[in-house]
Amino acid sequence: MTFRHRHLLGIEPLHPAEISTILDLADRYVDLNQSTNKRSDALAGLTQINMFFENSTRTQASFELAGKRLGADVMNMAMQASSIKKGETLIDTALTLNAMHPDLLVVRHPQSGAVNLLAEKVNAAVLNAGDGRHEHPTQALLDALTIRREKGRLHRLTVAICGDIAHSRVARSNLILLGKMENRVRLVGPPTLMPAKIAEFGVEVFDDMKAGLEGADVVMMLRLQRERMDGGFIPSEREYFHRFGLDAEKLAYAKDDAIVMHPGPMNRGVEIDGTIADDINRSVIQEQVEMGVAVRMAAMDLLARNLREAQAARGVMV
Repeated sequence: MTFRHRHLLGIEPLHPAEISTILDLADRYVDLNQSTNKRSDALAGLTQINMFFENSTRTQASFELAGKRLGADVMNMAMQASSIKKGETLIDTALTLNAMHPDLLVVRHPQSGAVNLLAEKVNAAVLNAGDGRHEHPTQALLDALTIRREKGRLHRLTVAICGDIAHSRVARSNLILLGKMENRVRLVGPPTLMPAKIAEFGVEVFDDMKAGLEGADVVMMLRLQRERMDGGFIPSEREYFHRFGLDAEKLAYAKDDAIVMHPGPMNRGVEIDGTIADDINRSVIQEQVEMGVAVRMAAMDLLARNLREAQAARGVMV
């Protein structure tokens, strides 16, 4: 398998073959998770620490379940009640954790680049569970696995990513991954929620949902991230839904077999109509949650293999 990275900090450093390696292994873990015996010993003897400086339900639960199914000793740290609140710096926290000799660190942080900084200070393999507006690599990978399983391929598709692009690390990781895999990526949303110079990423930009969804194979809706907004980016939620919320009328412009995605949590009636979200023929939102566990299992498995190889090499050298 082609995957030689020490950490998983973002999609940007990954080659298409490495993305395929993660997805191929994740496919095997989907089968394991659907079986009666869901346990593996891939991480047996290793310690996984989950550090979430931002609240999370799906991602934290998914990483915890993934680690336990692979046989790791898993610890969740309540960072909101940690020494960070007492003034400890992120680097001091990293050094303290490093002294405990964890093998895998899963980190979510509100500041872009914080996870990369942690990775420079610890011996463990670090997985980025979302940092600021920067990246959320495992979300993009689970989205990719969902698309590949539903569409039978992950190339030459037209994917419309719609909504709050400016504040979304999910959008950034997805447009990078989908671009690497030779897809046509469209970003759809109001100009106030579109990053400056985003067209330089090689994507098409639309401020009209009907034009943006025309002929799309995949429609990926995004949550309005009010916690990252510091001004009036939209006139009202009602007006936003009227113009940019996904309903049956707008979805009709996509292909008849287009799938609908959302990373969650959903604001029904704001980004997406509840009827569309629950449509078993179009919506793959629950499948995304299922794929998340398998992708995170695959990522941790591959990083653990590289970690063990590096430890063995150091042992031989000694």
